[in-house]
Amino acid sequence: MLKFQPPGFGQKVIQTSLGSMVYYTQTNKPWKIDNLDKLPPLLFLHNFGGGASSFEWSKVYPAFVNKYRILAPDLIGWGESDHPVKEYKIEDYLTTISEFIHKSCDQPITVVASSLTAGLIVRLAISQPELFKALYLVSPSGFNDFGQGAGRRLPLPLINTPFLDDLIYGLGAENEVAVSNFLQSFLFANPERLTQEIVDAYLTSAQKPNAKFAALAFLKGDLYFDLSLYIPQLKVTTVFYWGEAAQFTNIELGERLAELNKEVIRDFQAIANTGILPHLEMPGVFIGLLSQYI
Repeated sequence: MLKFQPPGFGQKVIQTSLGSMVYYTQTNKPWKIDNLDKLPPLLFLHNFGGGASSFEWSKVYPAFVNKYRILAPDLIGWGESDHPVKEYKIEDYLTTISEFIHKSCDQPITVVASSLTAGLIVRLAISQPELFKALYLVSPSGFNDFGQGAGRRLPLPLINTPFLDDLIYGLGAENEVAVSNFLQSFLFANPERLTQEIVDAYLTSAQKPNAKFAALAFLKGDLYFDLSLYIPQLKVTTVFYWGEAAQFTNIELGERLAELNKEVIRDFQAIANTGILPHLEMPGVFIGLLSQYI
């Protein structure tokens, strides 16, 4: 996936209890990399879903490269990171993300994350607040917020049927037409913003060996939880961003979640004419909004 990274970004690896986690950071020109370790860390975490990877943030993090040490990992089971054959659970990601932060940072970290991963970061920030400086979260959700499931679109018995899971993943995530249709129909508010590069990046990630296991865990709902139970416990300064046309987790849900902890959630930025990934759909706008705070 290195070919989808911006110029000057290279690949590094950190070992976790579930295998190697690949991440991207500034390594070459045109960026200055002298005293890189002295820059404060800025961690970008991608969403879940077929073909997801750190590419999701690749149009955003170059804007912050002169003031921060960028960390943009592929989570375990996604992108170039290891894809262990297992039934993925919430604890797998809480553990490996925590391990990544402990091994890559020696000071509190600023995190930018999206969707279900943003929800997981809320849980980590509650259990280990000392790790975090601030959270900037795009459409954070547990996909079962307030007890209302949002993500599953196929019956669970169908997903769990032997051999049918391979067929479902192959038809839905491993071919260009399906990936393009999914991005246009569900993630982007304006299909005209979808580029061939975005389709290629998602397809490349989806076609990695054993990529189906993490994706199907998400589809089955094995990673879902009720984020509304955790938001009131959060004590780390947070800002929410929400695409006004986001599917699965609509903006009304976001406003309802934000109301649960007004003291800590300092702002709620609605982004017009964007879906669940405004930072990929309109990166320039998102950079402007994020730059108000970091």
